[in-house]
Amino acid sequence: MPRQNVAANLVLSWGVTEPIGTPWCQVTAKGDLQLTVHVQPGAKTTSCAGIHGDALKIRLAAPPVDGKANQALIAWLAQTLGCPQTRIELIRGQTSRRKTLIIDAGSAATTMTATLQSLAAN
Repeated sequence: MPRQNVAANLVLSWGVTEPIGTPWCQVTAKGDLQLTVHVQPGAKTTSCAGIHGDALKIRLAAPPVDGKANQALIAWLAQTLGCPQTRIELIRGQTSRRKTLIIDAGSAATTMTATLQSLAAN
């Protein structure tokens, strides 16, 4: 089987149907955003630090203790994207720096994508 078909089948098995042009932000089959981030906990301030490999790098002021950094990440993303925290779910990487989140974007997917891409560009 050619290498491209294997990669395409693997992406489809994850439920990703449409890449947005960045490897760190994808649209799932349900229309949700799948976001891959690299987190740096214990920073002075919480902010986006651009791209780290194939993930969006986010510096968090919260310490990596008892899930505080995960909760701070979800709170910061919700505030930045203008959506409730309940629409953001951490699906992979609860104890690692590399995390995958699903954002129930609804009709605001285009706006959220533009916001994320502008954060990555800064």
